Amino acid sequence: MSEIEQTGDEGAVETQALSLDAWHRAQGGRMVEFAGYWMPIQYEGIMAEHLWVRENAGLFDVSHMGQLLISGDKVAEALETLVPGDISALKPGRMRYSLLLDEDGGILDDLMITNEGDQFGIVVNGAVKWEDIGHLRENLPDDITLNHNEDYGLLALQGPKAVVALARLVPESAGLVFMQATRATWNGHAIAISRSGYTGEDGFEISLPNEALTDFADALCAMDEVKPIGLGARDSLRLEAGLPLYGHDLDPAIDPVEADLAFAISKRRREEGGFPGAARILGHLADGSPRKRVGLLVEGKLPVREGAKLFDGNTEIGVVTSGGFAPSVGAPIAMGYVPRDHAEPGTAIAAEVRGKRVACTVTAMPFIPHRYVRKQGA
Repeated sequence: MSEIEQTGDEGAVETQALSLDAWHRAQGGRMVEFAGYWMPIQYEGIMAEHLWVRENAGLFDVSHMGQLLISGDKVAEALETLVPGDISALKPGRMRYSLLLDEDGGILDDLMITNEGDQFGIVVNGAVKWEDIGHLRENLPDDITLNHNEDYGLLALQGPKAVVALARLVPESAGLVFMQATRATWNGHAIAISRSGYTGEDGFEISLPNEALTDFADALCAMDEVKPIGLGARDSLRLEAGLPLYGHDLDPAIDPVEADLAFAISKRRREEGGFPGAARILGHLADGSPRKRVGLLVEGKLPVREGAKLFDGNTEIGVVTSGGFAPSVGAPIAMGYVPRDHAEPGTAIAAEVRGKRVACTVTAMPFIPHRYVRKQGA
């Protein structure tokens, strides 16, 4: 059973249906509750879907995520009061991974920010999108406009053959490189495309009107390279890629340095500060954080899942935040938090699973190499 399936938003008052709900069911998707929506956990099986994405192209529906549009005078500077990235230097058509921080530097969410020329687009996690919207509205100046674009869905096409498939429908997508975005038109519909994703593979995320989603998904899945992929494989793919999941590997008790996401703190912001929790975060950058998110290679075949305690001898030292069997690695893997002096790759520790100790070795992430298509020389 997938970690995603075990941790759906069971507290939601009413589970909502995505625009593609009927399409998923017609494709044989097994639907589960996640982040307040019915979403497909799998179609033909998590293992098969995972391996398909690594070799071909998989289509994910991620329309549960929040698509926000922010505009106004000095909007980049306003965003920099809430995130640690250099948003002012972000050129049109470029995007940046960043973190929404609370006043102490804890992570409220991780998100993608795109300079769309006349506005900034922000994609936030579905499970906390309403909290994010409230936080942004409360903390951005009154003359900044924030719109939640609920009329558009979001699809992700991921895998080494994604570029071939998508270029048949939107030829200009092939000219993008990792973390670039553009606007385009498909069948008379205005769409937005970025070369980005959450699997470690090359791929794209496509924002398009809800009324166009079914036709676009049908057009892609009619191609031999493309199959629909569920949340289960999305989780195992991102775990192998060493990518954190908000609410599991990230939360307000964790700052960017502890989370091993210091790359999201731009050089200028390190020098100038001015973002929430700067004193704590810059202190951790200078002196080291007390704990760190690390990868774990698990000995044997028993999966080590979220919540498992980590030990050095008889001393409890940390906790697993994500874990499971990794189809491309061929073994169980996990990630979790350990003290700084246990974070060096090669360190031997143990996880407690069903009252038994399972040997683990701290390892660098990602567990398999990323295959993003970057600008030559970048």
